[in-house]
Amino acid sequence: MRRFPALALATMASLFPAAARAQDTAEGALNSGDNAWLLISAALVLLMTMPGLTLFYGGLVRAKNFLAVLVQVGAIAAIASLLWIVCGYTFAFGEVTSGWLGSGNAWMLNNTAGLLHGDLPISERTFALFQLTFAAITPALMAGAWVDRARFGWVLGFCALWGLVVYAPVAHWLWGGGWLATTMNTKDFAGGIVVHTTAGVSALVAALLVGKRQGFPKTLMLPHSPSLTMAGAALLWVGWFGFNGGSALAADDAAATAIINTHVGASMAALVWLAIERFTVGKPTSVGFATGAIAGLATVTPAAGFIGAGAAMLLGAIAALVCYPMIQVVKKRLKIDDSLDVFAVHGMGGITGSLLLAVFMSSSLGGTGYDEGYTMVNQLAAQAVGVFVVAVWSAVASAIIAVVVSLVIPMRVSEDAEREGLDIASHGERAWEFD
Repeated sequence: MRRFPALALATMASLFPAAARAQDTAEGALNSGDNAWLLISAALVLLMTMPGLTLFYGGLVRAKNFLAVLVQVGAIAAIASLLWIVCGYTFAFGEVTSGWLGSGNAWMLNNTAGLLHGDLPISERTFALFQLTFAAITPALMAGAWVDRARFGWVLGFCALWGLVVYAPVAHWLWGGGWLATTMNTKDFAGGIVVHTTAGVSALVAALLVGKRQGFPKTLMLPHSPSLTMAGAALLWVGWFGFNGGSALAADDAAATAIINTHVGASMAALVWLAIERFTVGKPTSVGFATGAIAGLATVTPAAGFIGAGAAMLLGAIAALVCYPMIQVVKKRLKIDDSLDVFAVHGMGGITGSLLLAVFMSSSLGGTGYDEGYTMVNQLAAQAVGVFVVAVWSAVASAIIAVVVSLVIPMRVSEDAEREGLDIASHGERAWEFD
């Protein structure tokens, strides 16, 4: 059963090389290898969230807020997963009507049993599971912006609505046969716009609305466990192979290309970040290595399947050169307490990679080349339109959602609770008990 009209399928084929290969597969035939790879990739992406993101963020906060971060990330992923099954998937990948939002043909994954996803030799429910893991980690990324002071109930309410109002429509616009992909030809291989731009911009807005931590920016708030942050970054790095490699939607050369680009992009970004630290603060740090790697991963994501390995290395270096100073701009110049640098690392990384995709996908630079009738200039314009529209939508919608939820549940904990720490104040537990 075909789920998308011919135009949407052609778009998917241009975004994912596996779609073109699927034309040679007999109609209705499931490719067990491709299907298995996507199931494994889904597990790898979930590994990124729990435990990868929880440890990465948890190590960066003060000890009195460690458990609170873990609970927030886990609960956000859980509620996003449930809502994805109930209605998020059909909003994002339901049958294309206007190009703005998918139809309601797949509520609770109804009408998906035994079907293939479009013309691809993978099952509809395998694809839905893979996309569920993206829908789970994206709002969880935002938790780094409001650590130490956001009320747990507000966090869950905000992220639940955000996944349906911001994430699902944007996923439809770019991956579900929507208007940005089919009309504007905006490309996003694995989430530079859909995941990192939405989460990064929304996190910046949320940080502004929630307000600064007590003592920011004068009080030094050091990470309580860089070792946990390194462990979390390592898990994120490994899981990202499923994030980007799985987005090829097949166990083929396109998946291998995406994984190679993912790895070398992260490697280069981490090393350049260390070099920057050496010359600016005197010593290369473990937190710097971890942050640089994540910046490289976020930056290479939108381009992973469209560029060559050399371009991925260059993109990794650019990621460090862009994201490192952006941290200083946000915190020191703008004085916005985006506590764990969600916008500077994920947002700016995703935006940078999404724009430079138009340059590095050139066949002369080892990329896949441009679609017929497109050049570097008009592809860059298409990318800029996509980034701009999604950034504006994310900012405006996030501000409205945050304020609406705050009318029922206040955004912040009390000053006493913030001083005591959210582990005790919000959850009645301590992360570490020492005799």
